Amino acid sequence: MAATRAIDLRTEIPGPRSREILARKERVVAEPLSIYLPVVIQEGRGALVTDVDGNTFLDFTGGVGCLNVGHSHPRVVAAAQEQLERFSHTDFTIVPYEVYVTLAERLTKLAPIGGETRAAFFNAGTEAIENAVKFARAYTRRPAVIAFEGGFHGRTLLSVSLTSTEVYRVPFAQDYRGPTAAEALGDLERALVTQVAAEQVAAIVIEPVQGEGGFVVAPREFLRGVRRICDENGIVLVVDEVQTGFGRTGRMWAIEHYGVEPDLMAVAKSIAAGLPLSGVIGRAEIMDAPGDSAIGGTYVGNPVAQAAALAVLDVVEEEGLAERASAIGETMRERMVRWQDRFPAIGDVRGLGAMLAIELVEDRETKRPAPELASAVTEAAAARGLLLLKSGIYSNCIRVLCPLVVTDAELDEALDVWEQALETSLG
Repeated sequence: MAATRAIDLRTEIPGPRSREILARKERVVAEPLSIYLPVVIQEGRGALVTDVDGNTFLDFTGGVGCLNVGHSHPRVVAAAQEQLERFSHTDFTIVPYEVYVTLAERLTKLAPIGGETRAAFFNAGTEAIENAVKFARAYTRRPAVIAFEGGFHGRTLLSVSLTSTEVYRVPFAQDYRGPTAAEALGDLERALVTQVAAEQVAAIVIEPVQGEGGFVVAPREFLRGVRRICDENGIVLVVDEVQTGFGRTGRMWAIEHYGVEPDLMAVAKSIAAGLPLSGVIGRAEIMDAPGDSAIGGTYVGNPVAQAAALAVLDVVEEEGLAERASAIGETMRERMVRWQDRFPAIGDVRGLGAMLAIELVEDRETKRPAPELASAVTEAAAARGLLLLKSGIYSNCIRVLCPLVVTDAELDEALDVWEQALETSLG
């Protein structure tokens, strides 16, 4: 007897109701908010989303990494509803609430940072990064920050500066395109002489696996070298775990793969299953450095989102989602490597745990990026009921951010559909 398919397509994609709503969107929503996938969601459950036309898709976008526990996990829904019925907001610094303290207790215990630690909560990953920089600057009394080429840390002004050119930026080591770890560390050490004096640098901000940059995994010796350089120069190491955290890579935090302790860690995305919440966790002496009321904001540490976050931690721990991510990753990597053998356009397969990507190129020798092929594959997959995301500085990578609660049958079905999309698009 054939297994029941999860994907159920009842109309053309996009369907008439989705097209109608998106036409309304064009008239009233700012144009920069362009739509990547033209299907309008009606509801989501686990790894599935159903649109307003009754079509059901397998969702490998995961709310851009926010849904490690899946859409509408019953325990998360119940926790948020229960908190909402009690109260939804006070501003923690005006009328404090226990859920904030409880979440701080649990996350400081889970953070891979020795000694006394503290936590502070915000709304979005970009706010966590900005506040991590504020903590570091207050602690070191230094002005400068170093980030890495290909890094992405958010869309507010300081975070954009980390992503573009207003802040000192140096190369990020990678195995596929280079530079090597030794070369990148040499570039960093030179930058501390030629671009900015080390004694002026408050923080180095780094992703263990670059998310928007194309799931580029930092080589072990590179991250360890960055830690050494920070130690030698009194620089705060800020690890951005916004997309890599909460079990995605097969560990609770990606930095745990490296045996490196951060000074500060920024977390967000899957922390509260898509409700707006982020945090900074770090060494007590750094977190306590800013002056009274220098950190905060009206909405930061919303109690409904924090109640959801406590439920997320329960689900991650009790359902073993970090271990599940490793198993998902093994299954996917095996298939992806076979695809790489079959399709010359797949130049690289990389990632940690269930945070995997393929990079598409026009030629394996030159490694010339092929963004149009990546678009063709994701469009072909969507037409067959699988939602996939691109990434990479050239938009030529296809990444996986599926909920870690995806079943084996759903995973196999998704990979079969992806393979069909590759056959259609790559020949």
